[in-house]
Amino acid sequence: MKIMIDAGHGVDTPGKRAVDGMKEYEFNSAVAHKLKEFLLMFKGISVLYAHSDSEDVPLHVRTNSANLHDVDLFISIHANAHGDGKDWTSAEGIETFVYQSKPKAATELATLVQAELVKKTKRKDRGVKTAKFYVLEKTKMTAILCECGFMTNKQEAALLRSDDYRTLCAKAIASGLSSYYNLSKVKPTPSTPIYKVQVGAFSHKQNATKLAKELKNKGYHAIIVK
Repeated sequence: MKIMIDAGHGVDTPGKRAVDGMKEYEFNSAVAHKLKEFLLMFKGISVLYAHSDSEDVPLHVRTNSANLHDVDLFISIHANAHGDGKDWTSAEGIETFVYQSKPKAATELATLVQAELVKKTKRKDRGVKTAKFYVLEKTKMTAILCECGFMTNKQEAALLRSDDYRTLCAKAIASGLSSYYNLSKVKPTPSTPIYKVQVGAFSHKQNATKLAKELKNKGYHAIIVK
């Protein structure tokens, strides 16, 4: 299964900042990277990024890339805002979006992801909503967009800066995907055993040195330990 993760906006996108100055992309990209790590713990998963940490990627390039690579799922990660973005507001909570036509698979997946986000973050449940967002409209596969808290809410802005909160959001999204697609964890590969052979032990170092020299002359690797 191929999944494309989209950290919304970009490093240089104007606006898209918390009232205290944090760039939205800082949160989005951090969650995207953590989400990739969690998803790669499951069998048969490959992950691509729609965004870039070095430049802003236009929306049409992101959706074209998803369609070109024929990915199975497109998931866009965002932080929300209310008002003009210059003042703190009371708007709060989590919401997950699907395209306005309410595609069945996307709606079912979004419902699971939304429930996991609310459960793990303990933030207000704003529900699954519909929108005509470009990345939801132009992608040919199942696509959802997660708004993980408000940059214009003082309490949530502090959470959005937190590494723990970012990890919670990534885990919640991965958990929702795992439940919907019935993913199985990759079993850890047992380490290869190493068998050691001891030739001899001596109370005098010169005897050990003599034997080690003889073994090396015969092509064996020999070391002396005390």
